[in-house]
Amino acid sequence: MTAFTHLPSSALRLTGDDRLDFVQGQMTNNLKAAAVPGMVPACFLSAKGQIEFFARIYKREGDVYLHLAESEAPALAARFRKYIIFDAVEVQDISEQLATVHLWDEGLPGWDAAGGDVQTYELGGGVVLVGRVNRTGAPGLDVHYLRKHGAAFLAALNGDERPFSDLEAARIRAGLSDAAQDGWAGTLPQEVGLESAMSYRKGCYVGQEIMARLEARGNTRYHLAQLSGEGLPAHTEIMQGGKVVGRTGGSVGDLSLARIRKDVPADTVLDVGGAAAQLKAQSAPV
Repeated sequence: MTAFTHLPSSALRLTGDDRLDFVQGQMTNNLKAAAVPGMVPACFLSAKGQIEFFARIYKREGDVYLHLAESEAPALAARFRKYIIFDAVEVQDISEQLATVHLWDEGLPGWDAAGGDVQTYELGGGVVLVGRVNRTGAPGLDVHYLRKHGAAFLAALNGDERPFSDLEAARIRAGLSDAAQDGWAGTLPQEVGLESAMSYRKGCYVGQEIMARLEARGNTRYHLAQLSGEGLPAHTEIMQGGKVVGRTGGSVGDLSLARIRKDVPADTVLDVGGAAAQLKAQSAPV
C-alpha cells in the first residue's frame, strides 16, 4: 500500500497574457525552459540575494501554479502586486481551494512512470496535478487536488497515511534542504543546498546581481551540512570556541541539518544550545 503524507502548504495561481514573463522576472530559475506541463523549483530573493520564499512552480497551458509552504501565499501575492504595473497578470490565492499530499513512491493510480515529471489527469472525481518530487531521498509524487473532491480522491488513492513528522525525519536523514521548515529565510540559496533552484543564464530578476557575483567568485562562506549528536535542537546557533559558526535547520533524533561555515573541519565537535554535535560531510542539495 502506498504511503502518503498531507503537506502543510499554500498556493497561488497566475493568469493573464503576461503571466510567464512576469513570474520569470521574479524567480531564480528558468520557467520558460520547462515543458508544458512542467515544473521547476525556484527562490524569490531580496535585493541582497537572500531567500524570501521558495516555491515549486508549475507551468500549465492556461496558468502558472505556485506551491508554497503553509501561510506564505498572501505575502508572496503582496510582493507580486507591488511589481505589477502594466502587466496583464492576475494573482489569486487558491490555498483554500487546493490541498496537497506527497506519495512516498510513484504508486499513484493513473500515473505514467515513464511519462513526464508533471502530469494532469482525472482521479477521484476531479482533475489532479501531479509532480515528481524528491522529499525523502527517493522520487515520490506531490499530488494537488481540489479540497471539495478530497474524500473521493483519498478513497481512490487507498493509501497508508503517515504523519508529516515522518516525512520530515526522512528528509533530514537524506540531507535535503527545505527553505521553510529549516528556516533559511535571509540566507543565500547556495549556502543551504538550494543550487537546483538556481539558473545563472535566465536573465534578470530581483537579487540577480548578487547571484552573478557569487557565480563569478565561485563559492560562499557557508554550506549545507549535517550534524550528529543526541537531542540537537532545531533553529539554534552553532558555536565553536565561543564563536557562532552556523545555525541548525530541522532536527530529528540524533541528526540535524545545518548552515555552517566551510572552514569548520569535518568531525569537529561543536556546541548547539548546550548539546555536543559532530560535523559530518556536506549534505546533498535538493
